[in-house]
Amino acid sequence: MAEKPELLSPAGDRERLLMALRYGADAVYLAGRQFGMRSAAVNFTDEGLREAVKLSHARGAKVYVTCNTLPREEELKALPPYLEFLQDAGVDGLIIADLGVMELAKRHAPRVARHVSTQLGVINSATANVLFDMGADTVVLARETPLEDIRKIRANTPKELRIEAFVHGAMCVSFSGRCLLSNYLTGRDANRGQCAQPCRWKYHLVEEKRPGQYFEISEDGGTHILNSHDMCMIEHLPELIEAGVSSFKIEGRMKSAYYTAVVTNAYRHALDAAIHGEALDPIWVEETDKLSHRPYSTGFYFGQPGEYYGEESYFTRTDVAAVVERCDDEGNAVLTQRNKFYRGDELELLPPQGRPLKFRVEHMTDAEGNEIEDTRRAMMEIHMRLPVPVPELTVVRKYRETP
Repeated sequence: MAEKPELLSPAGDRERLLMALRYGADAVYLAGRQFGMRSAAVNFTDEGLREAVKLSHARGAKVYVTCNTLPREEELKALPPYLEFLQDAGVDGLIIADLGVMELAKRHAPRVARHVSTQLGVINSATANVLFDMGADTVVLARETPLEDIRKIRANTPKELRIEAFVHGAMCVSFSGRCLLSNYLTGRDANRGQCAQPCRWKYHLVEEKRPGQYFEISEDGGTHILNSHDMCMIEHLPELIEAGVSSFKIEGRMKSAYYTAVVTNAYRHALDAAIHGEALDPIWVEETDKLSHRPYSTGFYFGQPGEYYGEESYFTRTDVAAVVERCDDEGNAVLTQRNKFYRGDELELLPPQGRPLKFRVEHMTDAEGNEIEDTRRAMMEIHMRLPVPVPELTVVRKYRETP
């Protein structure tokens, strides 16, 4: 029997980890304080990483840790003890982009699965087979891999080798993130987790003899010449399953806990529908539109993506208003504020692995039981009656405008 496809969600910190687990992830990927490609994320201390493994395993989810920077010579001596620590902590997989790190992981963390990072740029079966022979359990395909090539890679590689592919999130203008633009312009090395994303900047031309005069690059005023669309494959999971993808990866360790909750929830429903041969409910496609994002595309899966996006801004329809800390069987709930809202506002519940439900705020009090008209203090405790009982970590959100 074929392995059940896996939903893999990002966990940039403990709050995002809890959201990913609550909202249906089969596995999470995260980083410790060393060798990870997202150095600006909060990431996990050694103690926090051990706790993350325990929390995840208690919910039946796996934990994959990123070791996908390219270590310099002087850093190599720190790798063996770190790899040994990760194995001792119970980590399920290591995400690796360097062949030397792969060999060190075999030696110092032999019980931990080895996943080849998208940073290595796997785009054909020849490379996948070499990596399998070297001890890789999973290859994370380059995002530039067409769907038809995934089918061929699956047909020409051992069935024991898992294939992982990105299905949602930001895209990079460079092949598999191999980019020196940030390093050149800002001194922040993208290949060491410090990318300043200069591909998102707005550029003008300056003529050598006209300093200070900035000229638009294109006639229509589009000067974000390197900017990319975001990827959204929620409507195409059946094709990816048929092609042989084992693990469906959501990008976004730098994004919010709200993002993690909503996108994990949407893809959980979409993947379950695809596994059971059911039609995708349009409500889950709509959920991806409620997140902060650039315009979506299907990446390179179905040919050239039309990747260029001529503006800088993200757009979103909703903001998280509060998160439910606890709720009794009658719907009496304690919440923590995330954004200001008022009595009389229409809000929407998004319970873990559930459908959204709108309601109107009729009555609320603060932690001391005082009636309040609005939630003016950041992270304040709020008491209110919800229309239905919901589990902890249920998201309560508000629309920026009537959808």
